[in-house]
Amino acid sequence: MVSVVIVSYNTREILRNCLQALFENSKGITIEVFVVDNNSYDSSADMVKNDFPSVRLIANHQNLGFAAANNQAFVLAQGSYIFLLNPDAYIKPLSIEHCIAFMDRMPQCGFCGGKIISPAGSLEPSARRFPSALSKLLTLSGLRGKFPQSPIINYHEFGGFAHDQPMEVDWVPGTFTIVRKKMLDEIGTFDERFYIYYEETDLCMRAKKAGWKIYFIPDAEVMHIGGASSKTRKDKTFDNKASQVLIFRMRSEWLYYRKNKGLALLLSSAGVELLWYAARYIKNLLLPFGEAKNKRLAAVSVIKQLVKSLQDTKFGSISPPTPW
Repeated sequence: MVSVVIVSYNTREILRNCLQALFENSKGITIEVFVVDNNSYDSSADMVKNDFPSVRLIANHQNLGFAAANNQAFVLAQGSYIFLLNPDAYIKPLSIEHCIAFMDRMPQCGFCGGKIISPAGSLEPSARRFPSALSKLLTLSGLRGKFPQSPIINYHEFGGFAHDQPMEVDWVPGTFTIVRKKMLDEIGTFDERFYIYYEETDLCMRAKKAGWKIYFIPDAEVMHIGGASSKTRKDKTFDNKASQVLIFRMRSEWLYYRKNKGLALLLSSAGVELLWYAARYIKNLLLPFGEAKNKRLAAVSVIKQLVKSLQDTKFGSISPPTPW
């Protein structure tokens, strides 16, 4: 048996499509499916209860966040392998079979992830190295976007890798991941201080420290919409890719760095971002064009949220009370 865990927040119709694709493409496999609904207000839980009676629904009365919601299902899961699947990720044929076969062949593998494909058919980042201040600078500067195939400039996402063979990596996105239950029993589940973002990066770091391996495999795919749950938060500012809530990302990033890398590397990563947006503010201060004012305001907004996120987390040493 394999277990599938989907955490949902206000994604009713997308979730419906996700479950339909999952059941269509898992015929012949014994699976148990958990949907953990984080207090959606769009009747997602009712849809699951009425349309997918075989699904084990956990309906929370508060948005507990991604890490805590997954952990609720982890303790109930009976499968040797647990698939994490975002509600905006639609699994492709044979993906589950290929993941199981790979994990069976590689008993030292604790995590593996497959190809993440955009609705337009392009490959999204599916294999990653652990974050660093340098990778942040290359992202903020736009160099990674200009040279995505460069193994140096896009080192963080294995630039130039054709995604055509299995490869050991540092971490794989939680969008679509298979996790070995034995590994979770050994190292523990998600750290619930990470309300959303960086929880899978942290867990992969812990896995590698414990001697487990993380792999990308090319013959398992999902089509991913991206940011479906986050985008329902109309009260928050998003990053420049419009997929992550900015202050949530910052809080989790500082928690990750302080826990795994120490205060010095936290300050280096935060410093890169602070200096980058300060430079953008100064640059646009010198420009007379009307658009420059909006860019200055945007830079100031990011700087304010960066400072606030450091205050909220006491420089990565605590997690603010939930819900964020």
